[in-house]
Parts: sequence; C-alpha cells; structure tokens
Amino acid sequence: MDWISENLDKAEELASCGLCDRCLGRMFGKLGTCMTNDVRGRMLRAAISENGKTAPAPEMCGLCENVFDLMDRFACAVAEGVNSVRSDNFLVGSRVEPEISDKEKALWERYGLENAEPIKTELNREIGKLALPMINRPVEFKNPQVVACIDTRFADVVLDIAPVFIAGRYLKYSREIPQTIWPCRVCKGKGCPRCHGTGKMYQTSVQEVIGDIALEMSGGEEHFFHGMGREDIDARMLGEGRPFVLEISRPRIRDIDLDDLERKANASDLAGFTRLHFVPRDSVQEYKCADPDKIYKARVKSDGKVNKERVIEVALSFKNAHIDQRTPRRVEHRRADLVRKREVRWVEAVMIGDDEFDLTLSTESGTYIKEFVSGDDGRTKPNFSDALGVQCLVQTLDVIAINYQEPTRD
Repeated sequence: MDWISENLDKAEELASCGLCDRCLGRMFGKLGTCMTNDVRGRMLRAAISENGKTAPAPEMCGLCENVFDLMDRFACAVAEGVNSVRSDNFLVGSRVEPEISDKEKALWERYGLENAEPIKTELNREIGKLALPMINRPVEFKNPQVVACIDTRFADVVLDIAPVFIAGRYLKYSREIPQTIWPCRVCKGKGCPRCHGTGKMYQTSVQEVIGDIALEMSGGEEHFFHGMGREDIDARMLGEGRPFVLEISRPRIRDIDLDDLERKANASDLAGFTRLHFVPRDSVQEYKCADPDKIYKARVKSDGKVNKERVIEVALSFKNAHIDQRTPRRVEHRRADLVRKREVRWVEAVMIGDDEFDLTLSTESGTYIKEFVSGDDGRTKPNFSDALGVQCLVQTLDVIAINYQEPTRD
C-alpha cells in the first residue's frame, strides 16, 4: 500500500522505540481505511520485516504500558456505571497517565507525525465497542446524556450525567414566599440563629415546592430554577402563570412522570404548576433573554379621597406612555443605580372606595409598578401620583398575565 511505503522509514524508527502493534498503528491512525490500529501496526511491522529489518513486538509497550490488555476490565466498569442510571444514550471518555500523553506528543513532534490518533481516542472507541452490548443503548457523540470517564490507572469510572431541564408555568398564591431559594443575609446559607439554622431567609420558595419533589423522583443531586423574570415576594403570580425552567443536576432517572410531578407539586397551597414538559439546555437562555410585556393588577390607596372620574382620566392618560425609572430605593442596595426607560402600554382604573381603587395595567418588561404608582420620591417620571395630584401607594400587587408564546420545537 502506498501509505505504508511512504512511511516505512518512520515506522522502522518508531518500532525501534518499543511500540506495541496498537501504538505503532496509531502513529499513522488516519492513514488507510477499514482497519483497527493493531491491524495497521501488524501490517507496518510485516512491511519492516520484508524490508530486511527486525522489528518484533515488545512484551511491554514502551508507550502505552500494555493498557489495552485491560480493555475488557474497563468495559465492564463502564457498563456497570452507565447501567446504574437510566438514560437514552451514553458516551465513553478516558483518562490516562500524564506521562503516557507526554511521551505520545513527544513522538509526534520528533517524527513529524501529522496523521496520528491520540491514545485517548482509541481507548474511548474500543472500550465503547466492548461495553455497548452490555449497556443496550446507543452511543451519542454530540449531546450524550451520560459520559462514563474511565481512569485507566485504577479502572475507576466517574459518571458525568447531563442535567434534566423541565419547563412549565408556575402560579404563586402566597405573598410570603420568594420565587427561588433565598440564602440568609447574615450567615450566607451556613445556618445561624437568625435563620434558625436553615441558612435561608424564607422557609420555602416556589423553586423548592416543585424542585424538592423532582429531585426525589429523579434521584438527582441539586435543583436550580430559571424563571422568566420574577415578581416581588409580596406579589402573587396568577393567570396562566410565569414561564420557568427547572434544572436537575446528575439525575439517576431522566424520564420521570411529569404528570405525577405536577400532581404532587400542586398539592401545595403556596404555588401551582402547569404545562410541564422536557426541554433542551438552550431553553434556559431563551427564557432568561425573553422580555415579554406583563399585565398587573394593583390595589392602590390614596392619601385622602379622590374623584372617580379623575382617577379614570389619569389612568387613560398613560396610553403608550414613556417613563424614566431610576433604580428604586428598595432595591438600590443590590441593583446598579441607572435610569431605565420603560413604556406603559395602557392603564385601567376601577374605584373601590373613596380613597381606594384598582389599577390594571400593561407594561414593558422590567417596569417597576409600585414606583410607577408612587413616584418613588421623584425617581420615576412621569408617575401616577403626580398626574393625579395625590400621593398613592400600592397595597397589593398581582401579576395576571405574561404575554409569552413558547416557540414550537421539532
């Protein structure tokens, strides 16, 4: 074969370095087709002999140290690890002695080997071929759910299990729980008298209501919550709910029953969940980058009696109104002090009493509703209080709609 004759001199020198057939063949692994590296190596060794040189295969390879003799053991360890979790596919990875990798690179550089295959690549492929019949699920190279990395020094397997992502919508009925776990400000989650040893500012959250159940069902290690924005702790999330993605790390079971998860999570009177479905990883970024308009309902109290017609007139005046909102005082300790330009799409008012009324309003994403109503000492301009000529404060706030249509997926 042409590739053999063209590389025979290099092959002779490499064979003299005490390489086994696999390692010799791997130095030219990208040349020739339809053969394994050990076959490629034997062919090179035979050609060297035919050329009058002696190149016997060594009992102990000077490069790989006969690591390939242990592949059956590695494959069994991989199969045992992968079979301990439920997944649709898997992939094999490997870790070799750093000295072996260094020797291999030195040979590439010394002999100018541009068509060599790394030892890890061959190990991954050959161990995977041996493990496949014991695992009975396909190999996936692009997005594997489980990667079994074999440490060839000890035949130990570490499983890298891809997270599970569950999307849906949540409703928050309580005005006393946050969306996500809120670490204690005093101890930063370690546990102290302030938080009664829990490490949290609040005993539970929307995240924990569903996340703890999903964690138990999947056998995962930790859950993370990615909401499409968030409401204040004292605000309810009503209507069709807020889109979110729940991430479960290292799940031992991936195909959990989402109907059952929804049913169990909805037993809580603090939050509710609908439309649960599995989504790919990139949905997290899609949800975080989305900025849909929102509709709110606010119960407002004025500082004294107000005229019904005047309240309605002021509400209607904020049709497609552009406002400037400087970072509110209540969040300036954790937000950059900026002036944000927002648009109020429309506002409707309904009187409840002489000094109390409801506002229903649609706004651009990121609008601070309480500050739009109160003015926040002039930090929001224009604002409802200034327009009415009477100081007003939001008593309760509900998010009643988030105008987001989830993209259709194949």
